[in-house]
Amino acid sequence: MPFLTSPVLPAGTLARDPQPTLPSGDGFLLRPWRAEDAPAVHAAFQDPVMHQWHIRAADSVEEVGGWIEEWQQAWAQERAPQWAVVDAETDHLLGRVALREIHLDDGTAELAYWTTAEARGRGVASRATTTLARWALDDIGFHRLELLHAVRNEASCRVAAKAGFLLEGTKRSSALHRDGWHDMHLHARVQGD
Repeated sequence: MPFLTSPVLPAGTLARDPQPTLPSGDGFLLRPWRAEDAPAVHAAFQDPVMHQWHIRAADSVEEVGGWIEEWQQAWAQERAPQWAVVDAETDHLLGRVALREIHLDDGTAELAYWTTAEARGRGVASRATTTLARWALDDIGFHRLELLHAVRNEASCRVAAKAGFLLEGTKRSSALHRDGWHDMHLHARVQGD
């Protein structure tokens, strides 16, 4: 049975070009991951706050090296591309932003992020999220980006609001974390917001 609509974004929209480096315009860069980032990512995942809101743990630098290999392959697969958020001058790791749950036909994706302990409270997450959202919506042509976070994660709620993601509702008991099921806030940005 034929579809009555055309795909919003055709297959190959992302993979036809190399993964870009995206300047934030205010001292940060979103760049593709490198193998040498593994020690910094491992260190970031030793932070107890990371364990509170994320479902992965990093037991070794070697394990994180495997994650980075997956992250590097995700661009070509148009599956879940991720960027390192770094200081533009020093290349020091400050966090990560990603597009997940990509559905090119529908022009939708989910945006996710984390920051290192030292980067928190400096606006890194909201500015990196804004940079990636603008690129995905304006340059690539996604129609809708969603952002989910645990309702109790008030800092992530502030990040979403600062990045222009409107709160649309609460998904009850929708994410299993180490301490049990969490209600999740659903935020979104659409083209034209």
